[in-house]
Amino acid sequence: MSTTASDPLAALGSLPGVPDAVDSVRKAVDRAYGHRVMRRRSNEVTAEAALRGSRGSAALAGADWNLEEVRRRTDFSGEDEARMVGAALRLTAEAGQLLSIWRQSPLRVLARLHLVAAGGATPDGTVGRPRLAGESVDEPLIEAPVPGAEEVAGRLEGLSGLIIAGGGAPALVTAAVVHGELLALRPFGSHNGLVARTAERIVLIGSGLDPKSICPAEVGHAEQGRAAYVAAFGGYTAGTPEGMAAWITHCGRSVELGVRESTAVCEALQRGAA
Repeated sequence: MSTTASDPLAALGSLPGVPDAVDSVRKAVDRAYGHRVMRRRSNEVTAEAALRGSRGSAALAGADWNLEEVRRRTDFSGEDEARMVGAALRLTAEAGQLLSIWRQSPLRVLARLHLVAAGGATPDGTVGRPRLAGESVDEPLIEAPVPGAEEVAGRLEGLSGLIIAGGGAPALVTAAVVHGELLALRPFGSHNGLVARTAERIVLIGSGLDPKSICPAEVGHAEQGRAAYVAAFGGYTAGTPEGMAAWITHCGRSVELGVRESTAVCEALQRGAA
């Protein structure tokens, strides 16, 4: 992420196509919150959105399970895919508890998210902290060059500063940048994609755009497919205005698809079928 603007996130919000994406997302979210089911059964919609978002994030990480299998399963130990789904579920459950800390100490939250994703501390001490020089990264979906530990530390501090400072950027823009920057840096030895998508969720909730977390962007990222996800991320890493705009609009479309998913849940609850 690079820009010379005094408020870089706000500057990204004026890129061609981005204002339209921001407006489209806001209208879609408002429609979802206006559904009559949200007046009485919003907790059920939130719970279902969490489940479906977890499934979507795990799918992008290589564990593309059927939703009903995720719902039915109680043991997520054992094989790699089960552990990945379990990690996604734990992260989604954790996200809502970290909002106040995020506003003050984003790096602390990221460390906590990695610890949760990895399932606890390890004897070598690599879990819950950014990687050090010489430590490898296991992130098979993202094949972009991995920045060195020193660059990672500097860019994480920069990202943290932007989040703490706030500014005039729309929630979608901030969420997309946080997501993209964490994918680009891959600051941890593993689970970076899951952590990045959870951080996107935290921004969308904490910004007030989706306070009840009923619009799971992870659903939309998965629905658009891994190839589209990687291609849009390539625009982020390119750092050009066109590339950044493509990534932000891709994230916006993902939120809208998440809205569509939760609207379908609302309709099913209204019919008494969910």
